[in-house]
Amino acid sequence: MEIIILFAPLICALICGFGWKFIGEQAACVVATAGLFLSAILSWIVFLTFDGTTQSIEILRWIQSGSLDTSWAIRMDRLTAIMLIVITTVSSLVHLYSFGYMAHDDHFAEGVSYKPRFFAYLSFFTFAMLMLVTADNLVQMFFGWEGVGVASYLLIGFYYKKPSANAAAIKAFVVNRVGDFGFALGIFGLFLLTDSIKFDDIFAAVPTIAETQIRFLWTEWNAANLLAFLLFVGAMGKSAQLILHTWLPDAMEGPTPVSALIHAATMVTAGVFLVCRMSPLMEFAPQAQTFIVVLGATTAFFAATVGLVQNDIKRVIAYSTCSQLGYMFVAAGVGVYSVAMFHLLTHAFFKAMLFLGAGSVIHAMHHEQDMRNYGGLRHKIPKTFWAMMIGTLAITGVGIPLLYVGFPIGFAGFVSKDAIIESAYAATPMGYAFWLLVVAALFTSFYSWRLMFMTFYGEPRGDKHTHEHAHESPNTMLVPLGVLAIGAIFSGMVFYKPFFGSDESVDKFFGISGEKHAIVQMVEPAYAATDEAKDDKDHGPAQVPGQGAIFHGPDNHVLHDAHYVPKWVKVSPFVVMLLGFFTAWLFYIKNPSLPGRLAANQRPLYNFLLNKWYFDEVYDFLFVRPAKWLGNFLWKRGDGDVIDGSLNGIAMGIIPFFTRLAGRAQSGFMFHYAFAMVLGVVLLITYFAITGGGAE
Repeated sequence: MEIIILFAPLICALICGFGWKFIGEQAACVVATAGLFLSAILSWIVFLTFDGTTQSIEILRWIQSGSLDTSWAIRMDRLTAIMLIVITTVSSLVHLYSFGYMAHDDHFAEGVSYKPRFFAYLSFFTFAMLMLVTADNLVQMFFGWEGVGVASYLLIGFYYKKPSANAAAIKAFVVNRVGDFGFALGIFGLFLLTDSIKFDDIFAAVPTIAETQIRFLWTEWNAANLLAFLLFVGAMGKSAQLILHTWLPDAMEGPTPVSALIHAATMVTAGVFLVCRMSPLMEFAPQAQTFIVVLGATTAFFAATVGLVQNDIKRVIAYSTCSQLGYMFVAAGVGVYSVAMFHLLTHAFFKAMLFLGAGSVIHAMHHEQDMRNYGGLRHKIPKTFWAMMIGTLAITGVGIPLLYVGFPIGFAGFVSKDAIIESAYAATPMGYAFWLLVVAALFTSFYSWRLMFMTFYGEPRGDKHTHEHAHESPNTMLVPLGVLAIGAIFSGMVFYKPFFGSDESVDKFFGISGEKHAIVQMVEPAYAATDEAKDDKDHGPAQVPGQGAIFHGPDNHVLHDAHYVPKWVKVSPFVVMLLGFFTAWLFYIKNPSLPGRLAANQRPLYNFLLNKWYFDEVYDFLFVRPAKWLGNFLWKRGDGDVIDGSLNGIAMGIIPFFTRLAGRAQSGFMFHYAFAMVLGVVLLITYFAITGGGAE
């Protein structure tokens, strides 16, 4: 069953990409969509019937080189099962949605067969993502990681006739390569220390790695902290964390279904999955964990501030994605990996629905994306309005605080986001991450309701003809919204206990059996023969990660303590949600002139946020312009002056001379050739006479 889930999208991509000429465009797209629904159904069966026991399903022998001997295998555990349902569910719904959204795409001339290519790219992306999350070793994961990068490049630049789409695709590809270089260095370091790339071997060797020093660049580093940091650099690129985040907003140049699939629910969460998968290493790398928490909280705050002033409906949701990913990394950084996966799961439902809802609005408004040209659309597209309303209620965190009912009652984001904020407080009371996440929740509420009010309320703005002809989307676009709405409403309440319940319920769900921190005997672990793996009077028993999908160190009590934070901490996300809602209502419903007046009075701050903290401008100054200057210098001075002007000039003088000389020697007269032979013999005799014929 797992093999069918993995390879069905690949087969569909091949059929759709190369076989559409034989079976027809529509049939090819139907085959691709049917294959994804098959994978989705089987994924849910696996998820609901999985007992939590880690399994390895070998597909074939893959790499054998020296001591490196690894197979292509599926690692089946709870983390994999969660990612399977997220990826295949969203992908199958996006495939269905694309039938309506791409039906009359005006970016291509008539007669151009773009639909099979689009569906083939979607299916190939899904296969690469499944390769990533089912990996049983780091090289296999890196293979899927890079496959996802290639597919995202193709999808972001799908409208290849638009220069902005091509530029966005290249930007995403280049920025992600920076992060991927760090990821590759982390893999190299782990192989250097463990002589293996298999997860089980690496996890077993973690206690030894934590006591090892490794030289990197200019000094010695603790190996666990260094390698955890390098792996996280890869996660920063894929998950658009601060510094490597600039590609995500520009990626909105791709079709809206691409935004929903790649930039809301799947690819951007690969970094979170990586950190959770490597939880045994992270638990022994406290400095790396601190860095993850600080950067995640800062990203959540940064993206939320930028989202306050964006006017493109897709860019608002894109910065919201960036912010929510910051929440997930804070959870993973403080050691509550189950909560990070909880928010990943709920976020997939409501954020994919928001993106697809935005696509429905754009479809209704004839590809207009500026919210300043919307207004009053709730009567024109009521079904899309209610879908977007549910998504907004979910992301802003509408629900009844737990302290009043003892069990979560609310939309998906309310449950999972509150769990992260409470965990951040439990890890560091009144700390940096907690306060930034609370402020980010306030801003999230404001910009989310701002989007709703500017789009669906008030008087129509912009082109009158466009508003008059706005219409509801076809059922192929509305059905996915309805399915995702169910997840946005119920997923938080349904999955609260296994992800954020008692220690026992979380351990059972993630397959952590027996004493959590006991020594676990692995099959030929890399550290088994070392002194560190044995009991001694100085260190006591080695604390070795177990076979569960996640691992908590012996001093990690954050999950337990998060349930006992003060009441005001539990209520704070709900309070700031209300504050953000009423502020947005005041600005965009009660007194619509306020935003313009505030922007005029605070012009420097407004421009700072509108220009995204000037990260693109700074990068352009520090990296892009110097790179262009160097390229032009090498082109004009190196290639033009040195090679073309000097070397080629010399060559153009010497080579023709010898060519003419050789040409004259080939006269065709017999006496010339005889004279040359005699002259050669004379020269040889003279040489041997002078040198003595080589005699000693």
